[in-house]
Amino acid sequence: MKQLHQQITTRLSTNSTDRLSVIFIKKLLLFGWLQAISCIFPVIIFLSLALSSWASGYIPRYDLLLIICILAQFIMYKTGLETKDEVYVITMFHVLGLIMELHKVHHGSWSYPEAAYSKFFGVPLYSGFMYASVGSYICQAWRNLQLRTLRWPNKLLAITIGAAIYLNFITNAFLPDVRLYIAIALIIIFWRTKFSFTLGESTHKIFAILSFILIGFFIWLAENIATFLGAWRYAYQHNGWQMVEWHKITSWSLLVIVSIIIVGQLKIFKKEVF
Repeated sequence: MKQLHQQITTRLSTNSTDRLSVIFIKKLLLFGWLQAISCIFPVIIFLSLALSSWASGYIPRYDLLLIICILAQFIMYKTGLETKDEVYVITMFHVLGLIMELHKVHHGSWSYPEAAYSKFFGVPLYSGFMYASVGSYICQAWRNLQLRTLRWPNKLLAITIGAAIYLNFITNAFLPDVRLYIAIALIIIFWRTKFSFTLGESTHKIFAILSFILIGFFIWLAENIATFLGAWRYAYQHNGWQMVEWHKITSWSLLVIVSIIIVGQLKIFKKEVF
């Protein structure tokens, strides 16, 4: 895999003799490739969701998905696609995701209708890996695109707003949903923040707020696919599949922000280039 990656990045490298149109196409393809290899774990999960129903007669589907996710993480670590630190981060996302799943399923936000041995209080253990896949993508993209932050907010502000987002996901079942106020605070806190990423020998920048929204939108698209494949169901999908509500884009964008804050603060703690 590493050799293939090296070959592709070499072929897509630009030089001074290339025309502007060729440079643009090469950079676009390189960006797409780097995004694709950053999504290996999410892709494994979606392929498993699509194919696992075929094995439902031999092993409960949710149990099979759990085994596949564990094996995928083991192989990715052993082949060097993920580092030990990244595995720790992904495990953290898995635990935080399971806590949220237990809470949301208990309050009827969505459900997992199929039976499984690895299902506790209505929540299959594989579900935490769907949150972990977001963490995996962020870790991989951070490394593959050589992400750097510009004008990152004060550590206390970043941690506080990240905690507020996560707690609101939990408390909005019995307290008023304050995501609108959180979103306003986020815009204020991250207004000047940018991410820089590297494509070949050139560096590009994007506003952090825009990147949060774009990633949230693409995860929302993925969620539509996941619910269509029966990964879980919202209450309004029990009588037949329907498109996931648009407001979920904000939920996923907020979750992405929490994920990026966690990864970013861990990199600061590890004293990596940030």
